[in-house]
Amino acid sequence: MNKKMKFWSIVFLTINSIIGTGIFLSPGGVTKQAGSMAPFIYLCAAVFAAVLAVTFAAASKYVVKNGAAYSYAKAAFGANTGMFIGVTRYVSASIAWGVMATGVVKNALSILGMDSKNLVNVTIGFLVLMLILFIINVKGTAFLTLISDLSTAGKVAALAITIVAGIVIIIMTGENHITDVDMLKNAEGGSLIPTMDATMFVTAVISAFYAFTGFESVASGASDMENPEKNLPRAIPLAIGIIAVIYFGIVLVAMMINPVALVQSDEVVILAAVFGNKIIRGIIIIGALISMFGINVASSFHAPRVCEAMAKDGILPAFLGKRNSKDIPMNAFILTAALAIVVPMSFMYDMQGIMIISSIARFAQFIIVPLGVIVFFMGKQKEEIIDAKKNVITDVVLPIISVALTVLLLYKFNWKGQFSVTGEDGVAHLNWYAITAMIIGYVILPIVAYFHLNSKKK
Repeated sequence: MNKKMKFWSIVFLTINSIIGTGIFLSPGGVTKQAGSMAPFIYLCAAVFAAVLAVTFAAASKYVVKNGAAYSYAKAAFGANTGMFIGVTRYVSASIAWGVMATGVVKNALSILGMDSKNLVNVTIGFLVLMLILFIINVKGTAFLTLISDLSTAGKVAALAITIVAGIVIIIMTGENHITDVDMLKNAEGGSLIPTMDATMFVTAVISAFYAFTGFESVASGASDMENPEKNLPRAIPLAIGIIAVIYFGIVLVAMMINPVALVQSDEVVILAAVFGNKIIRGIIIIGALISMFGINVASSFHAPRVCEAMAKDGILPAFLGKRNSKDIPMNAFILTAALAIVVPMSFMYDMQGIMIISSIARFAQFIIVPLGVIVFFMGKQKEEIIDAKKNVITDVVLPIISVALTVLLLYKFNWKGQFSVTGEDGVAHLNWYAITAMIIGYVILPIVAYFHLNSKKK
């Protein structure tokens, strides 16, 4: 049960870490911004994600320790930088796991026709899901890999079947409705879809880009993978390419059939609203549930291993770095699962209030890791790394582009929306939950970790 992940299982894990709820539940958001340009926007977002993914893949050939961004930052810039990236990454990963668990429970309840706002229903479903994930992890890496592979195959199959069915429908009807969405009017009689200028284009690409995030976590469990220094740099870009084809295909087909449904339907699984056929709708809904479960399996693998990596380096207590007889970092898993459970509960499962750290942590990684790859290429790193084959394109040019794209993403990020929430009175108020979480995750915990690390050095 402790067999290491092979190449294709790493590819599947990468796909499982990226494809979650977005492509099933919210392609309408990008369509509202871009109209008939939405499929093209997803291609642009795929290029954006591919540049960052190749940069992370380049880092993984130099450093094969668990922890991903944490280990890369520590090797490139030293313990303090690594500590900050590691702590913020770990907290955000734990909370993100809780967010995704909340999402799968709420959406599953809605799909089953149950009250997804009932706290008792959500809590019971939430705890049952976490128990299932605990059992999957405690059975060992090989069993988790099997579940990850099956859930990945399930979600990809559902999307592939939908694409094929959509193509058949388009051919049989001979109709193309992709431009219908551009004709929609708002309440004032104006166009519902805004004019595509440079600002709107960038905003739409960034919205679509979030459907590709998750690749940055894949190397968190490098020690549980076979030949990670060779397999990770190949697996991550390949997975991004597969996902790009799937996303482009599903959005293009959906918009050619019924783009208005993507924008106006109030169904939980918005993608299903495009199709009138009950069988296709059923496949999409089942695929959405499998996808949401699968990304939780991936999160339960990644996040504890960031904790384990920091514990082994003395940033966190040593007992969190120990593995059990089945070679599972069980202490780290229990702590991570506790965070993933307690935080959403304390926020009354308000997903908007608990996503702030998860969102912002990615920005820190997307700047530090590309800079770290350049440092590795120049041989100026703080710690010993693998003597990997260097490439000026993947190790210098693309990291520079990655930093530039991330700065643009930071500039366009909806900071106001993250730090405010609309109350029952319809007025926007400061989101004190998000602000508090930000302070704890990005100030207090790094300071505590800093003093713990330096006290051990003394």
